Amino acid sequence: MRVMQVMAGGGHGGAETFFVDLVCALQRTGLEQRAVIRRNPERAEILRRSGVSLCERRFGGPLDLLTKPALRREIAAFQPDIVQTWMVRATQACPPGRFVHVGWLGGYYKPPRFEACDHIVGVTQGIVDHMRAAAWPEARSHYLPTFAVCEPAGPIDRAEFGTPEDVPLLLALGRLHVKKAFDILLKALVSVPKAWLWIAGEGELRAELEALAAELGVAERVRFLGWRYDREALLATADLCVFPSRYEPFGTVTIEAWACQTPLVAAASAGPAGVIHDGEDALLVPVDDVAALAAAINRILESPELARNLVEAGLRRYSADFTEAACVKRYLAFYQGLLAEPAKTAVTQGAAR
Repeated sequence: MRVMQVMAGGGHGGAETFFVDLVCALQRTGLEQRAVIRRNPERAEILRRSGVSLCERRFGGPLDLLTKPALRREIAAFQPDIVQTWMVRATQACPPGRFVHVGWLGGYYKPPRFEACDHIVGVTQGIVDHMRAAAWPEARSHYLPTFAVCEPAGPIDRAEFGTPEDVPLLLALGRLHVKKAFDILLKALVSVPKAWLWIAGEGELRAELEALAAELGVAERVRFLGWRYDREALLATADLCVFPSRYEPFGTVTIEAWACQTPLVAAASAGPAGVIHDGEDALLVPVDDVAALAAAINRILESPELARNLVEAGLRRYSADFTEAACVKRYLAFYQGLLAEPAKTAVTQGAAR
């Protein structure tokens, strides 16, 4: 079985991170793969170190006339049984051919953008239901969740970021984008006066968020860490992970917090609300509700028993459903099922139209 993985994503993001994690994990099983990615030296180096064969292409906008024929040549040379295209741009760059075309969805994308696919994979059941509501056949739409790669790590020296050892430490992870609602978190911090906050991420709103922290009088308790690749160590250092996103189709932060045994508070956007059992493995609060977010944070910080119970239940959820081993097993079974007769004949004929 040969699988080509095509990713045209940007520099940083949850989908891009999961792409690398999954492709490397599948490579460790011995699956024969070739990756075609948007030019990204850091991502390419990680894949190559894992033994993944790959090439880099531009994947530009409408004026990019080179990527589609280059991808056609890559497919002709590799002769894949399955081509999995990640998100919209890669999917629309994929030519038809005698292979099973799988489109991977990490969000609530417009269904027509995936009409050339034989099958689609949604990272949440909600995304799959969204596609089925647009008349996507149930037999060709599949829920395959992500996993979190969390290697054991010791805590970071708080002094590295000028943070006292004896204060409650909150951690937020993600791009500095309006969808992530870090403005709501900063406003909530006003009502959590003893806590400090680390925000690990980068993006266009950094200056605006720094100015907001100063305006709210919490700047001395906030540290902007930039984009980090040591999430396990950050989560091991924090007393509580906060995930306040306004819009989050899935949110790998949820399962990373569970895996690293860090208590979690999340806003009830689609992804977290579809996975979290409120009050059992994390606390959910309404989106954009400053008071509710502050209250949930204080509730956990003031109750070690609650924090411990959330951590224990979250770890059970992670161990059962969101480990690398569980995810890889699901993907391999999915790929093998696609190539089983008579399904293989049906989809390859459809792809060749």
